[in-house]
Amino acid sequence: MKTFDQSKKRLADFAKYLPGGVNSNFRMGISPTPLVFERAEGPYLYDVDGNRLIDYYLGMGPMILGHNPEPVLKAVAEQLKYGILYAGQSDIEFEAARLLCEIVPCAEMVRFNCAGSEVVQAALRLARAATGRSIIVKFEGHYHGWLDNVLWSIAPTPDQFGPESSPTPIPASAGQDLPAGQHTEVLPWNNLSLLAARLKRGDVAGVIMEPVMCNTSAIPPAQGYLEGVREVCTETDTVLIFDEIITGFRLAPGGAQQRLGVTPDIATFGKAIANGFPVAALAGRRDLMEQMATGGVLHGGSYNALPAAMAAVVATLNELKKPETFQALEAQGQKLMTGIKGALADANIEAQVQGFPQIFHLALGASSPFSNYRDSLAADKARYVDFTTALLSRGVRALERGAWFLSTVHDDEAIDETIAAVATAAKELP
Repeated sequence: MKTFDQSKKRLADFAKYLPGGVNSNFRMGISPTPLVFERAEGPYLYDVDGNRLIDYYLGMGPMILGHNPEPVLKAVAEQLKYGILYAGQSDIEFEAARLLCEIVPCAEMVRFNCAGSEVVQAALRLARAATGRSIIVKFEGHYHGWLDNVLWSIAPTPDQFGPESSPTPIPASAGQDLPAGQHTEVLPWNNLSLLAARLKRGDVAGVIMEPVMCNTSAIPPAQGYLEGVREVCTETDTVLIFDEIITGFRLAPGGAQQRLGVTPDIATFGKAIANGFPVAALAGRRDLMEQMATGGVLHGGSYNALPAAMAAVVATLNELKKPETFQALEAQGQKLMTGIKGALADANIEAQVQGFPQIFHLALGASSPFSNYRDSLAADKARYVDFTTALLSRGVRALERGAWFLSTVHDDEAIDETIAAVATAAKELP
């Protein structure tokens, strides 16, 4: 059984200078302690206690090629020979843009940023500029960054819900500027009739959604839902925005829009785009994107298209567009999902494993698949934390919120070891 005493001690020291000992609130409160790492390689992390852990956090999603993939490191090291930051353009950013537009269905043009929260804001600004309207519709349980105008109804509790037909928008942070959300409306996801009725009033600038609901569970769209949303957005001149920060370059080379066959007007990307380097992208229709050049829509950033990060994009996308890359991801992810289901069934633990081989969700105590945020509250989250804590002590690091990310380097050895740890941990759960 692995112990994590050194991590616990380091966190206490870090907390003297870093609030909570961390640089993101999403790294706080992890059982038995947030971890401190020394290095990473392939599908493994190595912490300060000397533990080797099979990693299914994968940097919260970015490390789709695993840790320290040679093509990415080589490309970045080579680019760094020529400088760090130019405050100008480079050939490598053009190559990154060309590749993205070649791969992603909606991408006629692209702009790069450093973080997903930034490109979401750019997408909302474009939608408002294009339509002359102000209202943005988002959905319960969908996360689009931590800024005030979109940080609404991320994880509301049942006493905060309001009726399903018109959920009460709930701010998610102390200190949030509440007037910033006055043009943000919230609806339940996977309910086409409610959305269609709202859009037909003709005053909504844009609809933003995760095309697969990955921040809360890994909930796929209902049959015909995305197609229906696409149709009603077109009918009402509403801009359809897919937040593909998680699903982009993970569910398929061209993201969820390629896999599911529905093309938005614009989409946001991040995480897997550069295998861990800080890159995000906004891509979409030419007439919308051109507004940043000719329509008065401001988009900026000193570090946008940092050449070394663009080299990481090019190297990552060149790997991901190879057919064999996603064939292997599908096979290994299916093996892991099937193995987890079997191990939990053998231990007589009721659970749902749903999603896609590259990103799926495990919920204990759920009797049927989820279709929206409110369904997801049926999961026994406290017991799942006990489960991930037991897995960690056996060398498997899985997110406490239930998401499992897979990389191209999770080989048979890592998958088999994981399934064995799941089987042992499951039988020891109270």
